[in-house]
Amino acid sequence: MWSNTPPLFCGSLLSTAFSYAKFPALAMAESAYLPGVAIQDSEVLGSPRHSVLVRVTHWIHTFSFIALTLSGIAILLAHPRLYWGETGAVGTPSLIDLPLPFVLDVPIRGPGRYLHFLSAWVCVLTGLFYVSSGLFTHHFWKNLVPTKTDLGWKSIRRVVSNHMHLKRPAEEESRSYNVLQRLTYLAVVFLLSPLIIITGLAMSPAVTSVFPVIVNVFGGQQSARTIHFFVAVALVLFLLVHIAMVCLADSRIACGP
Repeated sequence: MWSNTPPLFCGSLLSTAFSYAKFPALAMAESAYLPGVAIQDSEVLGSPRHSVLVRVTHWIHTFSFIALTLSGIAILLAHPRLYWGETGAVGTPSLIDLPLPFVLDVPIRGPGRYLHFLSAWVCVLTGLFYVSSGLFTHHFWKNLVPTKTDLGWKSIRRVVSNHMHLKRPAEEESRSYNVLQRLTYLAVVFLLSPLIIITGLAMSPAVTSVFPVIVNVFGGQQSARTIHFFVAVALVLFLLVHIAMVCLADSRIACGP
């Protein structure tokens, strides 16, 4: 039964679902310069913008996420169908048939599992270390939680308009995250990331046999797998747009105003 399949963290590059996540990620068009962390002059290219802790955890998380994506694709190709409920297998009605072939004669599922589990633990532990550090230093409260003024309609409309027209922020504005950046980062750290972890655990028979509530809350292992897939799509889409926008911002800095 497919319900015993291990978590599909990132077999998501092959779908366009959750495309609504694209626009918030456009908020990454300009790198934020945080007081005490950022370089104060764009000409000082050798100065780090973030602490060593942030940079190290960021890159470890990035490489483990890439490994999760590749291994997730390998697992997905063994059965590219999504179901809802507790069970799902070949010959039973599916919720979504992904436009991918069944790759059953190529031994990629087994190695994909091992790489997936190893990368997942690295990703989770690194993420927990980063979140714990952020809570201890009040990084999230000081730099990511938006103020009432930020959440005002005029402020949001101005930020959206600037990004729609690819307008660079003023020097004062560039020293902190704007409201779209704040909301996007908070959603990724405190909503999508925990959800991808919980749905992954909900597909593990070893975990659910001890904590059945994890899978019951989603309505079954196949429901958890489907949610897991779509959340992974959003995370991969965020990563791709984030990289593209950072490259765009760096090229602007190099070219000058």
